[in-house]
Amino acid sequence: MGAFETNSGKVGEQHFKDLLWNSLGHNRPDVTQGPQFGVDTAVLDLGGGQGLAISSDPLSLIPSLGMEVSAWLSIHLLINDMATTGFSPQYAQFVLNLPSTLSKDDFKSYWNHIHLLCDQHEIAITGGHTGQIPGQESTISGGGTMFLHAPLDQILTSKMAKAGDIIIMTKSAALSSTSLLAMAFPETVANNCGVEIQQSASENFWKLSSLKEALIAKETLIAGKELHAMHDVTEGGIVGAVYEMSKASGCGFRINKESIVVTPECQSIAQLFEIDPLQSIGAGSMLMAVDSSAGEKLIHALTSNGISAQVIGELTKDESCHQIDDSNSYQYSGEDPYWAAFFNAIKKGWK
Repeated sequence: MGAFETNSGKVGEQHFKDLLWNSLGHNRPDVTQGPQFGVDTAVLDLGGGQGLAISSDPLSLIPSLGMEVSAWLSIHLLINDMATTGFSPQYAQFVLNLPSTLSKDDFKSYWNHIHLLCDQHEIAITGGHTGQIPGQESTISGGGTMFLHAPLDQILTSKMAKAGDIIIMTKSAALSSTSLLAMAFPETVANNCGVEIQQSASENFWKLSSLKEALIAKETLIAGKELHAMHDVTEGGIVGAVYEMSKASGCGFRINKESIVVTPECQSIAQLFEIDPLQSIGAGSMLMAVDSSAGEKLIHALTSNGISAQVIGELTKDESCHQIDDSNSYQYSGEDPYWAAFFNAIKKGWK
């Protein structure tokens, strides 16, 4: 048998159902939220009204972009998943499978940046595993898991959205994919899009955390009554994230394509690399499913704190409704064009 997946990135919805869904170990009653397509975190009932939220993600190690960038990306992608609960992570574990070519000085720098970021966000590193693996030359250096405990009835998951909720999006589509492409291929981007575009897109990298807006949403609205669910935008982009949240919640969706912000630098780089910005990795943007009566209050709170936000659509009772503008033809593929664009650029010798 050949590979079970032809595209790069995480497995798609169908493979999740076929290979993972019915093989989840022992069924424990204290697991109130286990693995589910479109859900960022697991939740355990600790008793006494307290819950434990857990989330895992790969760690990035991209020598060409440097150790600080690699560490920043690794930590903030983990934090973004945890932020969808409405709380900040408190603990972390890391499994590092490092390439054998990584120098001691580079590893020291990488780990120091991880330490500093965790310290900044008051996250205790509680353990893990560290080793070097011959032949391990990918940009994925292992995985991390983060934890937090909070009142169980206040922990949000992306499956809690309700039909009739409006969908609020922060920042821009394709924020992370275009910033990483601009940083990985600076000469090509500058020559084709201009130096200012290359610099603006590269600076967007430092906006890839969505923790601030998640905490503002939790502080501004009543969790479970006004703020129902949040989902950070990763593979599949804005449209894929809307689909995942709606699927997890048993809803459909209608979104207005023109309402989805794509900043000029993101649009320019997406065109150069021939990727659809609405369906490309968009870490840094957060989707929020909000009661329609509370949308204006939340947008005001976000914009007052320097975070752009706008309504891009709504969730529907009809689960089969996957409507973009006037078309109900959207089909979730699970593929993200960023990966092919990145590796094609390498093959072309872009710099």
